[in-house]
Amino acid sequence: MICEFIAEHKDRFGVVPICRVLTEYGCEIAPRTYYAWVARPPSKRALWDLAMTEVLAGYYQPQPGPDGQLRKAPESLYGAAKMHAHLQRQGIPVARCTVERLMRTNGWLGVVRTKRVRTTQPDPGHARAPDLVDRDFGADAPNELAVADFTYVRMVSCFAYTAFVIDAFAGLITGWECSTSRETAFVERAIRHAAEYRRRQDHPLPGTTIHHSDAGSQYTSVRFGETLLLAGMIPSVGSVGDSLLTG
Repeated sequence: MICEFIAEHKDRFGVVPICRVLTEYGCEIAPRTYYAWVARPPSKRALWDLAMTEVLAGYYQPQPGPDGQLRKAPESLYGAAKMHAHLQRQGIPVARCTVERLMRTNGWLGVVRTKRVRTTQPDPGHARAPDLVDRDFGADAPNELAVADFTYVRMVSCFAYTAFVIDAFAGLITGWECSTSRETAFVERAIRHAAEYRRRQDHPLPGTTIHHSDAGSQYTSVRFGETLLLAGMIPSVGSVGDSLLTG
């Protein structure tokens, strides 16, 4: 609004010079118009915005507690939709668009739930190996059963993935690999790492080690099956989550 622009810059340039320059550039406004705007009482909307801003500030701005420490109210986690519903329950008849506008103006944000990454994505075109474990993750000796899975860590600009191969006998991580890609080669490197680790210990995989994983496409591809065979492992695929040692 022109009057707000003048109010913002009048201390530096003066009201009359600003009005004169604006008029020269086709935005006609007289100094008396500005002064009339200043003297005008606040509108109902301005008063309502002021009152609601104070109410919202009580939730989103830290307030002193009984011990004198500044703390935010639990409702500070709410976004505009939840805050609007909360105010309605408190008997405050405010429109949702007003809550959204005032929160945006003051930079108040609720907690945003980040989207989870689905790591287990089966490929219906892949043949699945039989489940040789059936939720029994006990092992009587090393190199008898290995379970595998991978997880992710949210980075600033991407996701980083970490694959693990765990010997079920002692819960020892024998192979691992980190990558920014979920391609099959990523989990294959973890398998080769596990096989090499056992070889350096003079306990190479005997060729009968069961490798159990979930049904993610990385673990059911033909290429991954070949990697298991060369590493001395037998594939076993369960349902989602069966590769975990909890059960």
